Amino acid sequence: TLSLIFNFLLYQYALWKLPQDPRLAAIPGFDPPAAARQMALEFLTGYIVEYSLSVDNIFVFVIVFKFFGIPSKYQHRVLFYGILGAVVFRGIFVALGSVLMRYHWVVVAFGVFLIITGVRLMFGAETQVAPDKNPLIRLFRRFVPVTAELHGQRFLVRIGRIPHATPLLITVLFLEMTDIVFAVDSVPAIFALTNEEMVVFCSNILAVLGLRSMYFMLAGALDKFHLLKYGLAVVLIFVGLKMTVLNRFYGGKFPIEISLGIISLVIAGAVVASLVFPKREP
Repeated sequence: TLSLIFNFLLYQYALWKLPQDPRLAAIPGFDPPAAARQMALEFLTGYIVEYSLSVDNIFVFVIVFKFFGIPSKYQHRVLFYGILGAVVFRGIFVALGSVLMRYHWVVVAFGVFLIITGVRLMFGAETQVAPDKNPLIRLFRRFVPVTAELHGQRFLVRIGRIPHATPLLITVLFLEMTDIVFAVDSVPAIFALTNEEMVVFCSNILAVLGLRSMYFMLAGALDKFHLLKYGLAVVLIFVGLKMTVLNRFYGGKFPIEISLGIISLVIAGAVVASLVFPKREP
């Protein structure tokens, strides 16, 4: 709801601001209402893509919480700090992307990368998450002692005179690292839909901020959406094709209305198909 309200306010702001810019007014044929509508649709499409791709994060949350034995009453605290860190890292990725995407060969490279990622997601085996084998977690444990049990909702405790990290802190660190990996896919996917850095950042951040509520809603029902990964794979392949091929056939910009329709239809179709054809238990 907050994201849709922001989208509406963004549209109203663009509708008010764009006609006042003398540089834009000097462009022949420039239509402020059409430009404002384009920006609002780009935000909405980017938000849907990012929020859909965030389902992968939910799978990781469930596995990591089970692995470290984090009870439900502390999970909201871990997710709060994990998502807070994700906001910072996404901002860095968007800033880097805004610089790199000015070069055509980078755009093509990102498009090819998204296509490969989509194909791997569609035909590859399920990714296994192993926090105990993560090299950065193992390095952290080498320098910072970690308690075997939780100490309430504390991230650090002092045992004797030595500060110890609790499993709660290790969980936050692991979630931060996995989000960086997910950002490598999701940030280029939104840049494929819009060149406006502010739209990329806001759609990305608002989707990330919805992760915590989506986790508590879907954590117990993820198995019901077993076909969603194929829908996400199709979305990534489509976005990659848009960056590499489709934009060229439409004067450098594939229509955002068609992109929004295709992405929404694919995601909704995968969800409905998962419910109509439930996963067979072995």
